[in-house]
Amino acid sequence: MSALARAAALVALLLFQAHASLAQSWPNRAVTMVVPFAAGGGTDVLGRIVARRLSETLGQQVIVENVGGAGGMMGSARVVKSPPDGYQFVLGSRADAINQTLYKTPLYSLVNDLDPVVLVADQPTVMVARKDLPVSGLQEFIAYAKANQDKMQFGSAGAGSTGFIDCALFNAAIGLNITHVPYRGGGPAMQDLMGGRIDYFCTLTGTAVPQIENGAIKAIAVMTRERAPMLPNVPSTWEQGFKDFEASTWFGFYVPKGTPAAVIKRLRAATVEAIDTPSVQEQLLKSGSIVTPPDRRSTEYLKTFTESEIGKNGAPIKAAGLSIE
Repeated sequence: MSALARAAALVALLLFQAHASLAQSWPNRAVTMVVPFAAGGGTDVLGRIVARRLSETLGQQVIVENVGGAGGMMGSARVVKSPPDGYQFVLGSRADAINQTLYKTPLYSLVNDLDPVVLVADQPTVMVARKDLPVSGLQEFIAYAKANQDKMQFGSAGAGSTGFIDCALFNAAIGLNITHVPYRGGGPAMQDLMGGRIDYFCTLTGTAVPQIENGAIKAIAVMTRERAPMLPNVPSTWEQGFKDFEASTWFGFYVPKGTPAAVIKRLRAATVEAIDTPSVQEQLLKSGSIVTPPDRRSTEYLKTFTESEIGKNGAPIKAAGLSIE
């Protein structure tokens, strides 16, 4: 063996030993969960519920840090650039898959720059309106919007957010041209909806459930085939005669590319233990989230699922001609 080959082998061995040592000791300090949207929205609520229990299952504090902007890209891009040691991970979502097509130049590759860990939960999309909008149900909303579209506004958690895409695709499906008002997260958008400053909003059930229940906003439809279990009194779009559209958002943990496999395995196991906790499942359901079933929790499943979601979400975006510089 040449001296160069011996040196390369030694470097590889040292790197392997360093990764093995890191995996065995991880975590030995607090870890950070980056939530790529503003505080108060559905993604943030989900992240904080899981983080509390995850702190216990990992044995170290999980700090939630909100890094909003660019429809979730800023937070994920930050994690891409962080050291691949498991001490920063992102609560990624369907928004990350959307951004790969929606933006002409995404800040990162969801497939090549992040490693998947585990799917955590799903949240149905619900269309909500200001409480004094003079409609009841989806068909009345469509008729009203067609007659008043030149003076209406819809909000979103950001130009690349799932809510923006869902509302934009819905608007395109029924021929609406309505002004979009982007926010830095679902929380700020919800505040303006409750204040009557925008007319409607396609958002996650995690953002909308409390406000619907206390009458601060009006539910128009859950954008699924069936009613959402956390909103049993809100009819689905399918029930209301609109059967060409359904939308929900998935959430999962991702780490920087190159994170040791043993660290990913440990984070996945601790997450599964956390979301299998009955009190966590109860809190999540009450706040608008449905825990991912066991057959969709493997790291390999999330890897394949991520790739398929980029194509699945990219097709209607391209067909509708939606694009952001």
